[in-house]
Amino acid sequence: MRKLFSLLFVFLLVFPVTACGQSKGEESGTAVDAEIILVTDATESAQETKTVSDAADSGTETGEETNVKAEFDFETKTVMLNSGYEMPINGLGTYSLHGDECINSVKSALSNGVCLIDTASAYGNEEEIGQAVREAIDEGIIQREDIFVTTKIYPGSEMENPEQSIQACLDRLDIGYVDLMLLHHPDSSDVEAYKVMEQFVEEGKIRSIGLSNWYVEELTEFLPQVDTVPALVQNEIHPYYQENDVIPFIQELGIVVQGWYPLGGRGHTGELLGDPVISEIAGAHGVSPAQVILRWNLQKGVVVIPGSSNPDHIRENTELYHFSLTEEEMARIGSLDRGEKHDWY
Repeated sequence: MRKLFSLLFVFLLVFPVTACGQSKGEESGTAVDAEIILVTDATESAQETKTVSDAADSGTETGEETNVKAEFDFETKTVMLNSGYEMPINGLGTYSLHGDECINSVKSALSNGVCLIDTASAYGNEEEIGQAVREAIDEGIIQREDIFVTTKIYPGSEMENPEQSIQACLDRLDIGYVDLMLLHHPDSSDVEAYKVMEQFVEEGKIRSIGLSNWYVEELTEFLPQVDTVPALVQNEIHPYYQENDVIPFIQELGIVVQGWYPLGGRGHTGELLGDPVISEIAGAHGVSPAQVILRWNLQKGVVVIPGSSNPDHIRENTELYHFSLTEEEMARIGSLDRGEKHDWY
């Protein structure tokens, strides 16, 4: 009877714990595996031993938040941000796009299944981005909830007046809300600006917030000063500038990494696409060098936002899921790292 009672007692303890764990995982969008070990010996009847993943093991008793590394879903082509929102893992960068070219490129991307659009106040094209999104919705190409738009505010006057600057971005885009807003660079006013972004999240005008061009030293100084862990950090990443020390540091904080200039950037794309190692790997898979580089990023857990105004290139840059690179091929591309930054920030 004592053993039967102990089994019943432990079952009553375990059931609600398991149910709550599943519920919380569903709310946060983070899968946490838990294994419950039942102790049936009468002398241990009042004990419950739980073995959980490292991510969930700390903090339940201390109340501290835990960080879970985000995993890419190559079937849905998305990743779950720590804010609880899904984000596409490949998108379109719009740095150099303006006017009708910008509108047409964004609509072409949306028509080809590209749902992640990256812009910024400094790019001067938020109005065109917003127009393209609204036209695509009106034409039945896509629904607003299926589009993920990122924008950024710039250091200097914009971060000194963050409430005004953020609202200006929202007004120029005019798409109801912004999926992700970033601080474009570190700045003396960045903490204050970030806290204002947090307020806009509470108001439902922004869904997720993050940083652009933040590295280990900057993040180490910045994060203790804010309440919300960034959902994403966006940095320059390509085979000649791989950030192999920075990427794991960010990912272990539960923050998604996104790479700008994935194909090398202005004045360097031709050299990178013509690299013999990348060209050889592309030939082996029957794909383009650009597709190899983008796939390499994805397999490293880096979201990609290549820029293009060419509809064929935009389409090609989405075709990244019918092949995969071997460990040897990943290592060969890894050996190309030169620590060669192609922009100043």
